[in-house]
Amino acid sequence: MNEKMFCFQCQETAKGTGCTLRGVCGKEATTSAMMDMLLFSVRGLCIVTNLLHKNNISIPEKVDRFVLDALFTTITNANFDEKTIQRKVEKGFKLRDIMIKEATKNGIKIPGTDETMYSGRPDDYYEKAKNIGVLREEREDIRSLKELILYGLKGMAAYLEHAYNLGFKSQECFKFIQRAISDITLKDLDEMQLTMLVLETGSYGFKAMALLDEANTNSFGKPEITHVNLGVQKRPGILVSGHDLKDLEMLLEQTRGTGIDIYTHGEMLPANAYPEFKKYTHLVGNYGNAWWKQREEFEKFNGPILMTTNCIVPPLPNANYINRMFTTNSAGYPGCKHIPADENGKKDFSDLIRMAFVSEPPEQIEKGTITTGFAHDQVTKLGRYILNALRNGKIRKFVVMGGCDGRMKEREYYTNFAKELPNDVVILTAGCAKYRYNKLNLGMIGNIPRIIDAGQCNDTYSLIMSALWLKQELKLDDINDLPIVYNIAWYEQKAVIVLLALLSLGIKNIHLGPTFPAFLSPNVRKVLIEKFHLSGITTADEDVKNLIS
Repeated sequence: MNEKMFCFQCQETAKGTGCTLRGVCGKEATTSAMMDMLLFSVRGLCIVTNLLHKNNISIPEKVDRFVLDALFTTITNANFDEKTIQRKVEKGFKLRDIMIKEATKNGIKIPGTDETMYSGRPDDYYEKAKNIGVLREEREDIRSLKELILYGLKGMAAYLEHAYNLGFKSQECFKFIQRAISDITLKDLDEMQLTMLVLETGSYGFKAMALLDEANTNSFGKPEITHVNLGVQKRPGILVSGHDLKDLEMLLEQTRGTGIDIYTHGEMLPANAYPEFKKYTHLVGNYGNAWWKQREEFEKFNGPILMTTNCIVPPLPNANYINRMFTTNSAGYPGCKHIPADENGKKDFSDLIRMAFVSEPPEQIEKGTITTGFAHDQVTKLGRYILNALRNGKIRKFVVMGGCDGRMKEREYYTNFAKELPNDVVILTAGCAKYRYNKLNLGMIGNIPRIIDAGQCNDTYSLIMSALWLKQELKLDDINDLPIVYNIAWYEQKAVIVLLALLSLGIKNIHLGPTFPAFLSPNVRKVLIEKFHLSGITTADEDVKNLIS
């Protein structure tokens, strides 16, 4: 056996079964081992905190925050910095032990499991990791359902961390995450019980997305339909990638009046549609495309790059931008300076600003504009036109094409699918999957664009709210009776929680691609197909015929 690791949490996992030597994402086997140890420490911590919750004993805020950060750290393409992850493992064990003392003080008995009793030193972590990873659960279907829950929790933690950074918290969601992790660690749950927990995870995922929507709109206003510039200016710039809007706000404040321009990248594109960000005249547009093209695009940007979250592609050894790339929050990469927050959540971006002053302006890679800002508030404002277009036959159907993009050639399917849609079909999108088609000239239906971009992956919440509004306006009993079909791309764990949220709402007939997740066992896949009518994709031609007819 030459296997050095096992990870199958993302869509590009090796051979469609699992990465065993090195992650397709670029994660080394030793980094994977340290991530397994981090999740091991989280399991032990959550066993204790769940018992404290049950006994109405409050948990320190730093514990809730740690759980979110640890889960987010292990999301695909978030953190490649092994030493940083090891420090988080040590922190997890220290917090666990503090919570155990609190439980003991209150007469609460802690189960004597490996997760609660392990006391090894950092030198022991790599050896310990061999036995506490994904394959520790030998029963394939049980393992599949537990991993499905865990990956949903990772996606949920990402959304909750963004909301947390804006001062919005949900003890209800924090408690659920800790209970779910404790239950899948301690309890001998059968397939039916785990399936119910899968749906409950989706329900809480929807609540997390609602909280983030509230956080974003209360902080920055409700998104407006906005035409975003794709070209470049003549001044030096800083590129902001990832998902975190609070980081963008702080950077914009610190660069105001400096002569430095700020550009969004990837999933940060929708930031341009928020009213509060429009007051910053040096937020000049969006540079580049989806995350997987960054090796080429970061080379040409010339200035510093801030990675606020996941979606890091490891730079090639000869890349000219490795010293220009900075990380923050749960993101990390060896050789990149990490920007921490102080005790008040503030960050000092002066290193990026100084670097920008001596950088050349970005090289132009495209021109024109792109339209975004169709959150649920804007869709309901267009409601009269949408309803009229539906009733007079100008709009036949909507296709939800949200989710994630990736580098596989098979993902050209989504471009072809969008091109082949009839002219009376409107695309609803959120997430970076839109970069496969959002620059196509698909035209308008009256004053309604045929590509309606709600924003980031978490803004799938807006698509759901728009669907619920439409269901009410059309006086339908079942959301599945709407003229909406779902053809969703996935890549990592935030897409998993979006999928689970849709399933928890009873939405059926979802087409998922470009492949089914490797972590779904044949039996679990069968249940999802039979109970929820989940299916894969075929060819663009066939799927357009089947979905739109």
